[in-house]
Amino acid sequence: MTFSMKSPIIIFILALSFSCSTGKQELYEWRGPGRTGIYPESNLLKEWPEGGPSEVFTIDSIGNGFGSPIVTDDAIYITGEIDSMAVLQAYNTDGSLKWKTILGREWTESYPGSRSAPTLYRGLLYVGTGMGDLFCVEKEKGRKIWSRYFEKDFGGIYPLFGHSEAPVVFEDMVFWTAGGPEKNVVALNVLTGAPIWSNKGFGERSGYNQPALINLPDRSIFVTFSAYHMMGFDCETGELLWSHEQDNFPPEERKPGNGDTHGNTIIYDNGYIYYAEGDGNCGVKLKLSQDGSVITEIWRNKDFDSYMGGIVKIGNYLYGCGTAKNRLVSIDAESGAIADSLRIGRGVVISADMMLYYYTDTGKLKLVSVDKGKMKEISSFQITKGSMQHFSHPVIQNGILYLRHGNSLMAYNIRSKE
Repeated sequence: MTFSMKSPIIIFILALSFSCSTGKQELYEWRGPGRTGIYPESNLLKEWPEGGPSEVFTIDSIGNGFGSPIVTDDAIYITGEIDSMAVLQAYNTDGSLKWKTILGREWTESYPGSRSAPTLYRGLLYVGTGMGDLFCVEKEKGRKIWSRYFEKDFGGIYPLFGHSEAPVVFEDMVFWTAGGPEKNVVALNVLTGAPIWSNKGFGERSGYNQPALINLPDRSIFVTFSAYHMMGFDCETGELLWSHEQDNFPPEERKPGNGDTHGNTIIYDNGYIYYAEGDGNCGVKLKLSQDGSVITEIWRNKDFDSYMGGIVKIGNYLYGCGTAKNRLVSIDAESGAIADSLRIGRGVVISADMMLYYYTDTGKLKLVSVDKGKMKEISSFQITKGSMQHFSHPVIQNGILYLRHGNSLMAYNIRSKE
């Protein structure tokens, strides 16, 4: 862990800022509020002009990677790999640069580049690299506050395609799925990076997962995936409450690249956990007991097999891509049966204003209407700027859609003129 000589003063100031709530939104994170993939926007276009919505700006120098931005009312934060280094960048919402901070080495092997979105909480950014290192950076000038290192501090074991995790913050803790044999999942102090608790879990590599919180009346649960298990930890104590094994590969066949990629964030709604992990059990619904201590499987659907495109739940239906059959599907959340499908390719899905935004792995951005599980493609245009694979998740903030494609970040105006 590293500190500057002024750390005690910095920590004191930060502690004061944490204790004084402004009443404004204090948490910005992966896939929007609650990590649900549903953005609380309204008065958005229900149809796009030919060629797509108007482009506000493009930034062509963010570096290699797939990590989505987070966007506040006045700033954009995003990571990229530049000259083998992980660089955290802040831009104004007109696309002009505020600052850049070099964090450390970035993943440069299979699918080189940044992996995940940062998390902003009460003026501090928590950001991880593909090397599994975790940093705390203040938002105004990009000054590094503390850092923790994947191998040195946690004994982490690298998965095949680099570490991928958007940090989860809960009260005074930030969680990290290090994937080590002993410190498999850890909780650190948000202001200092000091360890609060660790749990050895199943001693498996991390599962490329973007974790989530489940907040119950008397308990909060941190939910993440290691290579072959979904795990739920009591946020306060670090106790492993339950797990759900990904059983598509028998233990003797489990090795890096076999059934260990679980990129989608779970959804918790009204007593039930939903997930779609195409390299594991695929679509699953679990009932969570009222005290959060027990899960019970309700259904599985092997055709709901998104790897990393995310899922959203609107009303009584789940939406996400089908990987094997190359399509967008809707699932009846009660029965687990497929309600509808569109053969428009594999991709990433988010939602706003009762519409789906679907970014395919061939670079097409599609606008899809939904009505009780039924879907209809309304508009589409091709993303022509940027580089590498089309894996990033779009973000919507104040009527602007932000989309990363490799070294480029585009902003599109999707506000309705009415």
